[in-house]
Amino acid sequence: MSELVPGGNRPLPDGVLTIGVPGPFDLSVLITDDSGKVGGDADFVFYNQPSAPGARLGDEVITVDPRRLRAGASRLTVVVSPADPAVPLGRLPAPSLRVSGPGGEVVARFTPPRPERETVLLLAEIYRRGAGWKVRALGQGYADGLAGVARDFGVDVADEDPSAAAPGPAAPAPPPPAHAPTVQLPATPGPAVPQARGAGREDGLGGLVNAERRRAGAPPVTLDARLTSAAEAHAATMAAQGRLSVESPDGVSVFQRVTTRGYPYLTIAEHLASGPRTPSEFLAYCQEDAHTRRPLRDAGFTDAGIGRATDARSGEVYWTALWARPFSGDGLRRTVTEVVTLTNGHRASAGLRPLSDDGRLATAAQAYSSDMAARGFYSHTSPEGLEPWDRARAAGAGHRGIGENIACGQRTAAEVVEGWMNSPGHRANILKPDFTHIGVGFEGGGRAGTYWTQLFGLA
Repeated sequence: MSELVPGGNRPLPDGVLTIGVPGPFDLSVLITDDSGKVGGDADFVFYNQPSAPGARLGDEVITVDPRRLRAGASRLTVVVSPADPAVPLGRLPAPSLRVSGPGGEVVARFTPPRPERETVLLLAEIYRRGAGWKVRALGQGYADGLAGVARDFGVDVADEDPSAAAPGPAAPAPPPPAHAPTVQLPATPGPAVPQARGAGREDGLGGLVNAERRRAGAPPVTLDARLTSAAEAHAATMAAQGRLSVESPDGVSVFQRVTTRGYPYLTIAEHLASGPRTPSEFLAYCQEDAHTRRPLRDAGFTDAGIGRATDARSGEVYWTALWARPFSGDGLRRTVTEVVTLTNGHRASAGLRPLSDDGRLATAAQAYSSDMAARGFYSHTSPEGLEPWDRARAAGAGHRGIGENIACGQRTAAEVVEGWMNSPGHRANILKPDFTHIGVGFEGGGRAGTYWTQLFGLA
């Protein structure tokens, strides 16, 4: 089974898939082609229209047979909303997506945190790649319900509110839908106290790791005491819960453990596992497939920390491995420059002029990414009620129009730009012809691990 982060993907087995989100939620699915648009209203499967060729909505689950989908269908987007429309998502537990294969085995899991302002979440998409199918975690939120989702995917919605018309060119652009961060909603821990200890140098795992990295052509990693301390603490928390989880019952994520121990980072990856009992067995788990091998062999990581703990009740061993590259000013500049370059590449492909770097927009974007990571919120509106144009104005930007994209959980510039381009609202900002300037911010830490901001300006 694979725990997915936003933008993370996983191959799916052949045959009928079962998609479930237990709890007080309604499930829906939109069936589209590669353009991201439905072929007609029949491609929206929800409580009032519970079936379409290859997809059927049942009790808390949707079954999907990719072989029976309509001609041209290449993507299914899974949508979750409150079963009781009067209850906001923010008052419900975090929805936990499970994708099971034909034999009932869970092959992928994705659990975003409890939303704040969003009323609907796009949890994941099932999409065709070559002859097979894959699942990708999304976590994109909408504040205007299923109607807003349906409109973005091309479904004809008859009851559209005329007051939601787009503002004039001199007005600030409305905030686009946001990606929700990924964490696991933890179970209540039992009374048993796990026994935790480092699993690095004294167990020989550091040597095993670096031997594998040498074989893969990657430089060795250094076992960092701060990362090791965070890994040990997180492994102990998982053993106390008796389950794999990115977040502890008190809401502290593994990423927050890293930064509170004084390790600022530019990029990070984690292995969370249970079952392996020895360092060799854990390393074998890390090499099971391309998804788990990637952090182990990634030449971009320079430091690591590994911890393990045993659940005293079951004897199950829980592991946390952290792979990271530390923060530097030069590294941050390279990261945000790559975001701008990739963004302008998409604009060039659409025949649009490139966006110019704007230091004032960049200052506002960086400050906002840092603020979201430090204070543990995720929204286009700050806790004080400030909007993107307020932040741009406070940084001295005098643009006539402002737009903002935010994202969290994505580990690279390429991953975050791809995620924005796969989202209709974010894509619209990137490809808006009127925008002339851009500023980008990035911060590692917080509940989701990474926080990204694009701030667009209209001169």
